[in-house]
Amino acid sequence: MTKPKNTQNTLHLKNKHLNGYYFNELCVAYPNLKEYVFVNKYGTETIDFANPKAVKAINTALLFKYYNISFWEFPDDNLCPPIPGRIDYIHYLADLLKASKIKNITVLDIGIGANCIYPLLGNTVYGWNFIGTDIDKKSLENAQNILEKNNLTSQIILKYQPDITHIFEGIIVENARFSATICNPPFYKSQEEAMQANARKLEGLGKGSEGRNFSGKQQELWYKGGEKAFIHTYAYESSKFKNNCFWYTTLVSKKENAESLFPSLKKLGATEIKTIPMHQGNKITRIVAWTFLTKDEQLNW
Repeated sequence: MTKPKNTQNTLHLKNKHLNGYYFNELCVAYPNLKEYVFVNKYGTETIDFANPKAVKAINTALLFKYYNISFWEFPDDNLCPPIPGRIDYIHYLADLLKASKIKNITVLDIGIGANCIYPLLGNTVYGWNFIGTDIDKKSLENAQNILEKNNLTSQIILKYQPDITHIFEGIIVENARFSATICNPPFYKSQEEAMQANARKLEGLGKGSEGRNFSGKQQELWYKGGEKAFIHTYAYESSKFKNNCFWYTTLVSKKENAESLFPSLKKLGATEIKTIPMHQGNKITRIVAWTFLTKDEQLNW
């Protein structure tokens, strides 16, 4: 068994991928991965992370090997999520919910996408129930197919958001109760900005500026005003449903965007705001979490 170098031991301590990938085992779990595995100049088994098909193959293998998923198919032009980073969000959210003594957990996933990744991980690892929303009907159709093939339709329910200008409105009904929301917001302001970032990433991988090492449709990658605009809309709409959810959470990639959110949340009436740092290799991001519940309301939740 070949053990590659680790991921700098920066992942959550419960993350199964803390010490890297065991390619022998992954290739057994998902044989299609074999064609993408090679030994680099350092004598380590790896894949070409600039090749989107290789990236999709290794993440499929991780789901098959470690998360009891037997089917995970979606169009190549949809976003392919890196499993180690996605499960980190789930583990940190689990810590937050445990500290708040929340049981019988139901999570609202905003922007579930065609890959359905957060509900798959959250249900498999922690047994949580989910409602997943998206503005793209084709993505929801694909996610539904994944759920059906993995017998998860009773634990994970999908809901279409017909109004692209809204996030929670039209989704959260009057008496709904959620333990938490989860979201990985669109990062870029436009397609042009996304493509420029891709070119820089390819150059960093030594592939030049031509080509593509990521997938993703418009609603997955960019939003008018970028990440900052999205998370401020997310925060504002959350304030309209103060008693429907214990913890509202979202990933925030840029530190300055997270900092800009704090005064807005205080004005909107948030009673508690938390920032949870996450690290994966050289990448640093964070979860911002907030609640509008008073201490008494939290105790009686």
